[in-house]
Amino acid sequence: MERKGRFSQWLRRPRSGSDGGTGTGAGAGGVREDLLMAAAAAGFPLAPAAHPSGYGCSCDRVGCPTPARHPVSFAWQTQAATDPEKVAQWLRADPQANFITATGMVHDVLDVPADAGRQALERLGAAGVEVGPVATSSADLQQGRMLFFTATRGTPEDEDEWWPCELDCHPETMDEHPGLRWHCRGSYVLVPPARLPGDGHVGWLLGPERPLPDPLTLLETLTDACAQFADEDRDHESAAWPIGR
Repeated sequence: MERKGRFSQWLRRPRSGSDGGTGTGAGAGGVREDLLMAAAAAGFPLAPAAHPSGYGCSCDRVGCPTPARHPVSFAWQTQAATDPEKVAQWLRADPQANFITATGMVHDVLDVPADAGRQALERLGAAGVEVGPVATSSADLQQGRMLFFTATRGTPEDEDEWWPCELDCHPETMDEHPGLRWHCRGSYVLVPPARLPGDGHVGWLLGPERPLPDPLTLLETLTDACAQFADEDRDHESAAWPIGR
């Protein structure tokens, strides 16, 4: 309860240049640090990530394919930590850095198109199903996404007991999953608040203090919403490009 109260207080803190909880407005440095510390306090393993620089990415890679969306270090899985002192040290080293949270350790993330996510939230709320933390991600020229944080399927000692899933999403294959993506072992997502090139950002809709639900309590509703979203998208394309006789 204390952790939940602290996060709520941080979100209600008066500040100029209110930015909807993304920590990107004027005087947002302290708020951003508070939100990152709240994620760490919730047990989310964090590691520093690249940030927007000019029209691209702060990394040295020419033509970076995922600008401001990737970890700084290739060792991000072992580097990821919940230690507030470590997070503060990274922030001092690079105040502009975004942060990722490694999935498959404490939490997984079900990642869906924003429209499908909003529809699923309405259905889950009407059914009385408790959802956990939820973040939204928007970027120029890209469909927005909604991130549902859930309990992880874990990493059992016996690999044969681990439940594989065809929806598993690894960072390098994200473009192959336009619908529902399941970020688990070996994957990551940006943790709010984060900035993306242009006016894009990642922010909390429901904060990290919420209990993590079992992913299976959300999966069917999210899958149905994504399927409906895909059908509507196809119908829209068919209407825009009618097939000739």
